[in-house]
Amino acid sequence: MKTKLFLIALLFFTAKISHAQTGFPFADEIRAFKTADSLHFPKPGSNLFIGSSSIRLWGDLEQRFEGKKVLKRGVGGSTLHDWVSYYLNYILFPYQPDRIFIYAGENDIAAGRTGQQVYEDFVTLYNLIQQKLPGSKTYWLSIKQSPSRTEHYNEVKIANSLVDEFINHHSGVKYIDVNTVLYKKDTSEPDSSLFKRDYLHLNSQGYDRWQKAIKKYVQ
Repeated sequence: MKTKLFLIALLFFTAKISHAQTGFPFADEIRAFKTADSLHFPKPGSNLFIGSSSIRLWGDLEQRFEGKKVLKRGVGGSTLHDWVSYYLNYILFPYQPDRIFIYAGENDIAAGRTGQQVYEDFVTLYNLIQQKLPGSKTYWLSIKQSPSRTEHYNEVKIANSLVDEFINHHSGVKYIDVNTVLYKKDTSEPDSSLFKRDYLHLNSQGYDRWQKAIKKYVQ
């Protein structure tokens, strides 16, 4: 009888998650992560990397930090607003990570949201993490200036500046500059040779720069 009740509860819970994810942006990716989790759930205490396609497409992320407990949960062209609104209860909080590395916000700005709005979503995300995972450390990876999105550079700078200022006055969170490390030498412009042909996503040399900026924080 207990076994039967357990199976019924499990089926109900699975159906509830599937129903809840129906309206998610990139719902198929979230379901794929949860399917993988059901087969082998990640151990707590990880270095969790979340965010948009700059995380998802970092193909050798785990290998670059070999020997560290790294978990990657990048979601397509997701926005920071998507993470705050939809994903946290599915592919962040359940993992109980020690460190959370976030790259998001670039797609928000490209879609028309302002730097101020991205900042406000970051503050919401920070507060939620502090409530749910008070012992964890959050790392904000600054929004990069992609050569294909030059018209948005001003809002990117506004978002980065506001987030940086906020972080300077709060605990449990660190700002990591992964934007200016992509600049051409002695300029304030991104080096297009560090990007793929779409001039949006990083190539291996671009990720070399990110790895160098991040590595001391991955434990």
